[in-house]
Amino acid sequence: MLTLEEKIQIRPPASGKTAIRPLSLSACVLLSSVLAGCQNMPFTGTMEALSLSSPKQQHIASHDFQLTDGQNIVGTLATIDTRENDTLPDIARHYGLGYNDITIANTQIDPWTPRPDSRVLLPLRFILPEAPRKGIVLNLANMRLFYYPPNQPDTLFTYPVGIGRQGWSTPMGSTRIVAKRANPTWTVPASILREHAQKGDPLPKVVRAGPDNPLGSYAMPLGFPGYLIHGTNKPYGIGMQISHGCVQLYPEDIEVLFNKSKVGMPVRIVHQPYLTAWDQDMLYLEAHEPLKKWARQKPKLKKKLHKDLKKISKAQNVTIDWEKVDRIVERADGVPTPILAGSPGITELSTAAVQLEHPDQLYGQPVVADLKESDWAVLAGTFDNENDAQQLAVMLSHQGPPIPARKIEKDGAYQVIAGPFKNKKEVKTVAQRIHMDFELDAKPLEPGAIN
Repeated sequence: MLTLEEKIQIRPPASGKTAIRPLSLSACVLLSSVLAGCQNMPFTGTMEALSLSSPKQQHIASHDFQLTDGQNIVGTLATIDTRENDTLPDIARHYGLGYNDITIANTQIDPWTPRPDSRVLLPLRFILPEAPRKGIVLNLANMRLFYYPPNQPDTLFTYPVGIGRQGWSTPMGSTRIVAKRANPTWTVPASILREHAQKGDPLPKVVRAGPDNPLGSYAMPLGFPGYLIHGTNKPYGIGMQISHGCVQLYPEDIEVLFNKSKVGMPVRIVHQPYLTAWDQDMLYLEAHEPLKKWARQKPKLKKKLHKDLKKISKAQNVTIDWEKVDRIVERADGVPTPILAGSPGITELSTAAVQLEHPDQLYGQPVVADLKESDWAVLAGTFDNENDAQQLAVMLSHQGPPIPARKIEKDGAYQVIAGPFKNKKEVKTVAQRIHMDFELDAKPLEPGAIN
């Protein structure tokens, strides 16, 4: 029985052997029942043009930054080359990015099965939202939280978040943290109980702390009744509209934020898809596609952006490249890009990005144990295409809680086998999860059934 606040779903095609469509969460294929408003805007940079001659760095700032007086932009663009078995979600998590961050900046790369040695752009430069720098500021448009510690005006922490999906929007406005709870119990709201019951996925009224609790290990209720900032047992949903309105962080990030935050700390939630900032003598624009709730307001938002830029142009006596502004708004990839006449474009920015060494192990990357003959397992699906099988296997391993899986070639086809599991009961539970999350008829396999 599923006791998750959200699901990652893929749907099989209408005909042929069980197969998975080529997927891209940035194209809104995954999370079909829970994600609304994700964007797939093309990244027009020429990744092949990135310089190969610069020495690679081992580390880069991604979560905490030092601010100077008046500074409104932090961070650095970077790149990394993929290795065998990498996924974009694994890379995103390791470097403090969300799913949407990394996929809209790398639309030419399959998120779940990238080819080895693919060059991935890490959009690790952020323009700060326009809001008082006190406590927590959350910008829904780029699904990112900014934390300004009390009495430390020169310090900033920033984390990607998951937010409310369409119909369960995260509220905007000013509020506060009203409580802090480690190892929280989740009392399931009646509306969520009804939603899951209608899907044939009934939930208990109370979910205790543990791997099935969608709140994760830490929760901080807000002054908005029923809304929290909390962890998650499905970390690969961070950077998406996936929750029932709460704000979710990676488990490792919520632990840091939980320990730094205090009851009573202010929280301001805004929606600012277009952000501008000066860095030395260069004016930057960071653009995100407005969330679906604000889609009809896009013309108005663009008009306001143009009005604000005209004021800047007049006040600073600078010339803005208006065609470039429109291209950045249309691209909406979240990469801060200079907009003054004659300024560098996205290709030049990509070429100058810091190149990173690949770590020995990406943080949190699933490791799938070998299957023994005595293990119980689940046949999740059979595929004609090897990439489809690998995609499902990887996605199962990234579920929350994880479903360890691998592809196995057999009789000219590719099977996805999940396991190892301890007993028949566990196998039935996993098969039901796969059916609910992926709409696939998973088949339990007794010990010795895998040849």
